[in-house]
Amino acid sequence: MQFIDLTHTITTDMPVYTGTEPPHITNARSIARDGYREKVLAIYSHTGTHIDAPAHILEEGNTLDALPADHFYGKTTVLDVSHIPGPDIAIDCLNLPLNKTCIDFVIFYTGWYHKWGTAAFFKDFPVPSTETAQYLADLGIKGVGTDAISIDRAYATEFTIHKIFLQNKILIIENLTNLAGLVGEIFTLCCWPLKIAGADGAPVRAVAICK
Repeated sequence: MQFIDLTHTITTDMPVYTGTEPPHITNARSIARDGYREKVLAIYSHTGTHIDAPAHILEEGNTLDALPADHFYGKTTVLDVSHIPGPDIAIDCLNLPLNKTCIDFVIFYTGWYHKWGTAAFFKDFPVPSTETAQYLADLGIKGVGTDAISIDRAYATEFTIHKIFLQNKILIIENLTNLAGLVGEIFTLCCWPLKIAGADGAPVRAVAICK
């Protein structure tokens, strides 16, 4: 088996969503002084490669800790939308090898992770159209993912695409990386978050397991 890390490393200078503070990571204990290392972490719940729970957008939505562990694991396919015209991923761009019994997660390879760390990362990334989002929601899958910073358009205020997925209890994984080699493949995705009480989202270590 091959394990492919789909996760950006969390650093104090990493890209974060507009209005979000970057992580604060400080040394609390040192081997020289205390005999062991320990860090203090101050981090927003939607930093880096992370999962959105329904509670992120919906007042009565489920939090991550309320979901079963198997909701963060399943068969996955990556769709190449890196060359589509325009900002919307139209339904005829999907070309999905999908049915409810074989696929749990659909991930969009937009190519935006190649722009990580640049100003271009925050602009003009492709996102599902409302029709595409509703089609995927109707499939009853566990989650959708993207290598962009959001599943909604940059500077969105209504978060329409988030709502379509989260109202159907479909998780959203954002800021994925290393997707290019997985286009068209079917593999197992593991993306377990920390079990934080009341979590509206959390960073994950997302990993593709390929045969």
